[in-house]
Amino acid sequence: MATTYTELMQLNIPDVRSSYCAKDTMLYALSLGLGADPLNETDLTMVYEKDLKALPTLPVVLAHPGFWPREQKSGLDFVKIVHGGQFIKLHKTLPIEGDIVGRGKVRDVIDKGEGKGALVYFERCLFDAQTNEKLVTMEQTLFCRGDGGMGGSGGSAPKPHVVPERNADVSWDCKLMPQTALLYRLNGDMNPLHADPKIAQQAGFERPILQGLATMGVAAAALTKTVCDGDPQKITELDVRFTRPCFPGETLRTEAWVDGGDVSFRVSVPDRKVTVIDNGRASLI
Repeated sequence: MATTYTELMQLNIPDVRSSYCAKDTMLYALSLGLGADPLNETDLTMVYEKDLKALPTLPVVLAHPGFWPREQKSGLDFVKIVHGGQFIKLHKTLPIEGDIVGRGKVRDVIDKGEGKGALVYFERCLFDAQTNEKLVTMEQTLFCRGDGGMGGSGGSAPKPHVVPERNADVSWDCKLMPQTALLYRLNGDMNPLHADPKIAQQAGFERPILQGLATMGVAAAALTKTVCDGDPQKITELDVRFTRPCFPGETLRTEAWVDGGDVSFRVSVPDRKVTVIDNGRASLI
């Protein structure tokens, strides 16, 4: 066994301190396709410095520790790791620029058994570097297919959020640019899987796939447009489960069900009839 539950829980992930500016906030939104219509006033609030607001998913690319299972020598079989889900909670409105510190730790491990893989929950919080005020809490769910049998906390995985069975209240289609994955890499996710056709084919894909977190960002933009009156600051929490990959150039359809301040959502690729994000949940103020 390359690692154990105890070793993984004790793994030291160094803090990451970084700065970001308004240009980074705008680049993030542009990489998701916002601004395609230069006359769209909602898009302009996220891609133009006048009255600029940050998308609620921007924190996933800030003060990032990189691919920590590999870079921190975790002992995990990182080649077989799949990003299964992502949670974001904003404790206050995210500034469009600032100095921040990212602190991460392995919060829990659910061992499915030898040959069945394990779920590793990685918590990462962002703090204001000057005041130490907590800005954001995030949790990344990793399905470690090659690490079953390492031991775990004995707990069970939380049940996925249930999307209502009724017809969606709103729907929004986004045509991805062919270069979406290449643009999104400039936010800091330099995994060659999203750029190099040969590496993508080695991983079993016909061509480079879109980053799962980019898909989540597109969903956040869709919710901003459809249920938030164009104001991304109304979203305080997002929780998703990644189910299938999608490709740059495809059309993503975000469907949402609104129940007061609670929003359920799902993202699909209509042309292929596949769901790429399921069991989505958002909280609004």
